[in-house]
Amino acid sequence: MIGVGAVAEHKSGPAFAHAVGGRLVAVAARRPEAAADFADRHGIGLAYATPRALIESAEVDAVYIATPPSSHASLGELVARAGKPCCIEKPMSVRLHEAEALVRAFEQAGQPLFVSYYRRSLPRFAHVRDLLREGRLGPPTSVEWRLARPASATTDDAWRLDPREAPGGLFEDLACHGLDLFDDLLGAIARVEEAHCSSRPAGKVPDRVDARWRHGSGVVGRGTWDFAARERRDFVRIACAHGSIAFSVFDEQPIEVASGGTCDSVFIANPVPIQLPHVANLNLALREGVPHPSTGKTALRTAIVSEAILHGPRAGLRHPPAGGG
Repeated sequence: MIGVGAVAEHKSGPAFAHAVGGRLVAVAARRPEAAADFADRHGIGLAYATPRALIESAEVDAVYIATPPSSHASLGELVARAGKPCCIEKPMSVRLHEAEALVRAFEQAGQPLFVSYYRRSLPRFAHVRDLLREGRLGPPTSVEWRLARPASATTDDAWRLDPREAPGGLFEDLACHGLDLFDDLLGAIARVEEAHCSSRPAGKVPDRVDARWRHGSGVVGRGTWDFAARERRDFVRIACAHGSIAFSVFDEQPIEVASGGTCDSVFIANPVPIQLPHVANLNLALREGVPHPSTGKTALRTAIVSEAILHGPRAGLRHPPAGGG
């Protein structure tokens, strides 16, 4: 594992350490002392002085990259050249052409590339997927997501407000989770029809984004993301021909299913650590060839949509072919 920040500390590091079928054997970071401290606290046998040393080590079979997005492309290229499988934190890169290059690099290396859109593997979203597929609510017709958060003042979010690390700000870091989930639940987004971005006078990255899109299946989408709001909100509603499903992307809230004048509620708690199902599926993919729900190609579709929202809608989106990668 390369990177020892908050995600590695609480979400992914424990998952890689405890998921059946794999072991977390080594760690590296930009600061060697941070890697050594992480290794000591978590009982990891090897702490490398540089990411390159970890990537090239014979002790390491696969690499997980958990650094800020600006370094994903360069580190991912090193892993591809080393001929090893890789999982990269989302988004794959802050630049679309770098994400496209990463997918090509792993295809040429003959190695799998995964991306940590772990909501595709969470039980509560599997329940939403099952509700849509069983057909009781009829075909989905639209999806709407309203996400609002007060302006962040925490040091953990500092890199997310730095245009060098995250040109799209918190939208780039957070909205991709929901857009990727909608890709999984409703099919690939074929068209971004309208998008608007704005920021506060002193802001260097967008803090308000509005967009409308259309899935290839015909489902119409609308999103509003406000990262300078007064109150927190996270609400998704998928409307279907005979009912609707409401849930939250980030907040651990019940799933509300409305149909025929009744509303049923089901609460499905997230696992601890939250990335455990995602990592368990990685181990199954590497050991047994079971298809993983979040690959470089599926993540590239999300990167293309995010790019279109942030930098202008396109008549059509250039999606890679369906399948793994």
